[in-house]
Amino acid sequence: MLSISFGEKIKIILKRKNMTIGELAEKTGQTRQNLSNKFSRDNFSEKEIREFANVLDCEFDFYFTTKDTNERI
Repeated sequence: MLSISFGEKIKIILKRKNMTIGELAEKTGQTRQNLSNKFSRDNFSEKEIREFANVLDCEFDFYFTTKDTNERI
């Protein structure tokens, strides 16, 4: 199963919204350089991802799925 990183998912949404990483950084109170570094490391906190979702007018659902029953928790 191919897994797409959070950074890649955010970049896809940015492209669809015609927004740059710099614009996202500005709207979330970060520098473009800092946010670019986070994208290169794919290192985001849950709080940041929720802020991105708010700015990008998206919903973000975080859950675990058990392997034995496929139950989302």
